[in-house]
Amino acid sequence: MAKPGHAWSRAAAEQGEAEEGEDPLDAMIARTGCLEQHRRLQECMAERQDWRHCQEQLRAFGACMARRQQRER
Repeated sequence: MAKPGHAWSRAAAEQGEAEEGEDPLDAMIARTGCLEQHRRLQECMAERQDWRHCQEQLRAFGACMARRQQRER
């Protein structure tokens, strides 16, 4: 089973940000330290097909990203 991911963006591909086969958005999220929360959210949404059923994962990802923003300030 393929892991969930995002489509390649032309800008990221042109900039050479990601290695071949690596999703540029996943690479960016990995740099935030929130990749595990993001993957859990993606898995839930792939399984449930409705983001409303994934509120716990959505809150965890949002909280992780908010913590990162606080650290950057």
